[in-house]
Amino acid sequence: MDLEEYIEKHIDREPDHLHALYRRTHLTRLYARMCSGHSQGRLLAMLSKMIRPAKVLELGTFTGYSALCIAEGIADGGELHTVEIDDEAEDELLELFASAPVGDRIRLHIGDALDIIPTLGDGWDMVFIDANKRNYCDYYELVLPRVRPGGYILADNTLWDGKVVDGEAHDPQTEGILAFNDLIAGDERVEKVILPIRDGMTIIRKK
Repeated sequence: MDLEEYIEKHIDREPDHLHALYRRTHLTRLYARMCSGHSQGRLLAMLSKMIRPAKVLELGTFTGYSALCIAEGIADGGELHTVEIDDEAEDELLELFASAPVGDRIRLHIGDALDIIPTLGDGWDMVFIDANKRNYCDYYELVLPRVRPGGYILADNTLWDGKVVDGEAHDPQTEGILAFNDLIAGDERVEKVILPIRDGMTIIRKK
């Protein structure tokens, strides 16, 4: 038994509809590892239930797993707006959200997040960044002014499979994560902590 399996056996069980979605993702999609999965999904759900956000923005929907997890904790009458650049995924995602528990709380936007973010207003209680790693700094600078004071930004993949401490990794996505981590570390507008769960998640609180 590896550590990840041990963790999954000692936390809340993965809901059936998410287990089925995770399995379907691994059977049908390239880069299926991008799907949040059991342990990270339960963390996202827990954080959302702690924050009780009314307005949530997610950048990078993929197959919808993380959106459904976060939606579990949204305050009554609240909404999660999720942005996905792959227009070929639109029909499948709309069908998923129409049939899944809490899916009625989710609003899907198809297109480039850098174009869509400015059209969605402000006052966000919680933002989850899990899109193109090369653009993390740009996403952050766009969303931070639109997050309410005391609101949260969660950024996924911030340890990037350990490449952040590998001096030999200079690909654009690694460079994007490195630049983002440096930006957050020096930003006095926010409090921040990195959790070493899966590929790393940074929790950022706007002062």
